[in-house]
Amino acid sequence: MTAKTMRAVEISAPGGPEVLCAVERPVPTPGPGEVLIEIAYAGVNRPDALQRAGSYAPPPTASDLPGLEAAGRVLATGPNVGWPGVGETVCALLPGGGYAEYATTPAAHCLPVPAPLGLAEAACLPETFFTVWSNVFQRGALRAGEVFLVHGGSSGIGTTAIQLAHAFGARVYATAGSAEKCAACERLGAERAINYRTEDFVEVMKGAGRADLILDMVGGDYIPRNVRALKEDGRLVQIAFLQGPKVELNFAQVMARRLTITGSTLRPQSDLAKAAIAKALRAEVWPLLEAGRIAPVMDQTFALESAAEAHARMESSAHVGKIVLKVR
Repeated sequence: MTAKTMRAVEISAPGGPEVLCAVERPVPTPGPGEVLIEIAYAGVNRPDALQRAGSYAPPPTASDLPGLEAAGRVLATGPNVGWPGVGETVCALLPGGGYAEYATTPAAHCLPVPAPLGLAEAACLPETFFTVWSNVFQRGALRAGEVFLVHGGSSGIGTTAIQLAHAFGARVYATAGSAEKCAACERLGAERAINYRTEDFVEVMKGAGRADLILDMVGGDYIPRNVRALKEDGRLVQIAFLQGPKVELNFAQVMARRLTITGSTLRPQSDLAKAAIAKALRAEVWPLLEAGRIAPVMDQTFALESAAEAHARMESSAHVGKIVLKVR
C-alpha cells in the first residue's frame, strides 16, 4: 500500500543550490496512460539547475519538483497502460518530480533496466540518452564515417554522445577542460580530445579536415567558432547556452558553405514525440547497453536530502559523467 505522503526536495525560491529544501509532499496519482514509480535513484542534470535558478520553468501540467529522470519500481498504473506493469523495474524520462520518493510519468516514456546495470546506473540513462539520440542521430543525422565533435565531452551528455557516436561508426572528437577529462573522453572512444584551456578547437578540427556534425551546449562565442570548424554541408546542433544565447554571426558563410544550424530542447516536446524517441532507443540503443558495449559513466552519488551538494558539484564542473541522488 502506498503511503499518502513522501519525502521530496523542492525549490523554495529561485537561487543557488542552497534553495533546495527537504519537504513532505502528497504522493501523486497516475492518470490515464501514466505509471507511478517508487523511485530508487534520480538523475541530476543541468536543466534541474536552470529550473532552480528560475530560468527553466516546468510545463504547466508537470510537477514543480526538479528531476527529469529516475529508476525504480512501478507501484501503480493509471487506465490504458499495457507495459510496464506493476512490479516492473524501469528507468524513465519524467516531466518533473524526480527529486522525491514517488513520481508519475507517461508509461510510453519508460524503458526496461538493461540487464548489466543496477538502478543507480539506469537512473543516468533517460535524460542524456533521449537528448543525444534525438539531437545527434535524428536531428543531426550522424552517419558512420563522419567526423563528429562534441563539446563538454566529460559531462553526462558528452560521455553519452562519445560512446554512441563511436559505437555507430563515427570519428569522434571532444573538448574538455583538463588533461584528466581529455583522457577520460579518449578512453570512451574519442580519437582526439581537445583541452579547450590550452588548445583552439577550431585549429584542431581544421587539421582533422573539419567536422561534419557538432553538438554544442556552450553557446556564446563558441557559435561562430563552431561554424568555422564545420565542413561544407556541415551541421551544428545547439542544445544549451552555458555562455549565453546571443552572438554576432556572419551568415554569408552559412549560405556559401551550405551549413545547417539547428537545435532543440527535450522537456517542452510533446508526449508523443518523447514516446517515439523512447521507442527508437529501445530498438537501436538498448541492445548496446544489454551487450555491455556502452554504459553510463558514473561520477558521484548523494542522498536525496543532499541535493544541494549534488547541484554544487555539477555546477563546479569537477564531475566526469553523471551525478545521481539515492532516494531509497
